[in-house]
Amino acid sequence: MSPEKAFTQEQKDAMVAAIRQAEKDTSGEIRIHIENHSKINVLDRAADVFAELKMHKTALRNGVLVYVALLDHKSAILGDAGINAKVPADFWDSIMKNMVEKFRAGNITEGICEAVITAGEQLKQYFPYQADDENELPDEISFR
Repeated sequence: MSPEKAFTQEQKDAMVAAIRQAEKDTSGEIRIHIENHSKINVLDRAADVFAELKMHKTALRNGVLVYVALLDHKSAILGDAGINAKVPADFWDSIMKNMVEKFRAGNITEGICEAVITAGEQLKQYFPYQADDENELPDEISFR
């Protein structure tokens, strides 16, 4: 089954709504990518997807990718250089931990949504929303 078909329309809408909610308070740009398998190290695969989605093209280099390989039970949260230059080294750890706990309980959509919203809340202290903020990346979920 394709990863897109693993989610109902309501679940996909909830994830997109989480992105939009998160981006209301930060100039950070958040994307979700879901696929079935990561044939390489999960962080390397997330970095490849980050580049494919051109997430490094934001003005402040403040893109965030929530990456999930459903059937491999692997996930990663990857922030761009602008974020990583400002945040502590363990910035993503608690968000990842909470997301994985939701996944283990069978709540994939809830885990992704909470991770996205929490990332937005955390990012607003480093990249607050600006009145002239442009949505530089699409809010839709990327599937492969």
